[in-house]
Amino acid sequence: MVLQYDVVIVGAGGAGCRAALEIPEGVRCAVITKLFPTRSHTAAAQGGVCAALGNEEEDSWEWHMFDTVKGSDYLGDQDAIEILTHDAPQTIYELEHIGMPFSRNADGRIAQRRFGGHTRNFGEAAVQRACFAADRTGHIMLHTLYENCVKKGVEFFSEFFLLDVLIEDNICRGVVAMDIRTSEIHTFYAKAVMFATGGACKVFRISSNAHGLVGDGIALAYNRGVPIEDHEFVQFHPTGLFKLGILVSEAARGEGGILRNKNGERFMERYAPTIKDLAPRDVVSRCIYTEFREGRGIVGDDGTQYVHLDLTHLGKEVIDKKLPDVTGFARTYLGVEPIKEPIPIQPTAHYIMGGIPTDLNGQVRANQKDKLVTGFYAAGECACVSVHGANRLGTNSLLDIIVYGRRAGKAMTEFIRENDFAPLPRDADKPVREKIEWISKSNGKESVADLRQKLQDEMMDKCSVFREVKGLAAVRETVRELKARYQNIHIDDRTRTFNTDLLDAIELGYLLDNAEVIVEGALARKESRGAHYRDDYSKRDDKNWLKHTFAYKTEKGVKLEYKPVTITKFQPKERKY
Repeated sequence: MVLQYDVVIVGAGGAGCRAALEIPEGVRCAVITKLFPTRSHTAAAQGGVCAALGNEEEDSWEWHMFDTVKGSDYLGDQDAIEILTHDAPQTIYELEHIGMPFSRNADGRIAQRRFGGHTRNFGEAAVQRACFAADRTGHIMLHTLYENCVKKGVEFFSEFFLLDVLIEDNICRGVVAMDIRTSEIHTFYAKAVMFATGGACKVFRISSNAHGLVGDGIALAYNRGVPIEDHEFVQFHPTGLFKLGILVSEAARGEGGILRNKNGERFMERYAPTIKDLAPRDVVSRCIYTEFREGRGIVGDDGTQYVHLDLTHLGKEVIDKKLPDVTGFARTYLGVEPIKEPIPIQPTAHYIMGGIPTDLNGQVRANQKDKLVTGFYAAGECACVSVHGANRLGTNSLLDIIVYGRRAGKAMTEFIRENDFAPLPRDADKPVREKIEWISKSNGKESVADLRQKLQDEMMDKCSVFREVKGLAAVRETVRELKARYQNIHIDDRTRTFNTDLLDAIELGYLLDNAEVIVEGALARKESRGAHYRDDYSKRDDKNWLKHTFAYKTEKGVKLEYKPVTITKFQPKERKY
């Protein structure tokens, strides 16, 4: 079946819905999502969205820009970061005006609180910059955006699974997707396509991500010849629930939560004496792992280690009013009462800084130079406009999706006014049908679940917070082995209705492609920068590595090219907190 739309957006999270709101009435716009829109992963973002409103204390977008550049370990492109931070207040007020119910301060203005890495006066001390709605900020933002899309008449295709992007002669002509309910294949023919498909942290065993975050959009772009930028930079959030990885928002530390080791010591005072527990996430995660290595971690019943997040001194009123969800998770999943006892936490794979490379308007880059893919756009975690560089500051993810989702929507609107439909390739869905036929009829001996578990275990053990050449080389061989074994998989369910066996098999392919790019980039980058920390190259090397990685798929494997970082206002300096 072929369906024709002016604009097709894949992904109904914050970036996808924000872009859809920019498409004018009278233009046919479809939003494809493998979940119901309000179950998109934006809903899992808890703590806030940063903007220099100055509602609680003096602030400025230049300070926010500096913090974001510094937090990125100077790998973020400063022209993109300037747009992000300068446009932040306007974008927040737009959300407020379309109905987002932010928490309020005593004056009735949008309330703000501290968050990791955000400071006043270029690093002097922590600042209250995070706008929030209790600890459900992403959930409330997503519902607000979705409701406004419904009001506007945007067409949603819920529970449609992305299978291919149609790029020919460097022109994007649409996508192919499957109706999960019936397994029917649909070709969406479009003038402009935008990916807002989310991240890929399910390549790791312990992750805060939902099961659907397998990097599908990233993998499909990669397999269609689009390079993937800076994929070796994977952020581990320091406070995931022990063994589960479910996120305990940075808002808990923003409200005054303290990290303590097995001796009850507030150990972050030793590593980041100025902003302590509110240092950037890459710093805090490494500090926790250092506590483990030096014998100050708490050993769990399974032999793995954790530390404590202590909220007991905050009191019941603060916990119940400002942190109801995250403390509820601790009660439900660990049986811990945060009002009376500390929460066991460990770092959890949380966010991919890299992804599909784009320009400042969300248009996808065809290479590391200035060539763009006509009619193809991306925003959100699947994209890399490079505002996060080597490490993302907390709350800048929600800001990224609304600032750059908005810009991509405006850019697509201009594009479709000036361009007609490019011809649709003959048998556009043929590769997809052949792949599904192969998986459905395969009688191989390999279990999809076993291969996925092996991949996640190896990536967690050898390519997470600390990395070194021996471990990375070993996981590279594991990924190659698993890709070969993937050709011999089987599935048990051969039906057509809600065939999750088939979806799991396809998603495993996406995970393997993402892991391949992460590992190759990490092996090549012989330095430590942001979330990428090499024990064997423990210093940042601006002379040789102040550059972006662009990974291309070739018949011989991953080919790496590089692109200079855009530096405008802030020259690289040592990061001290």
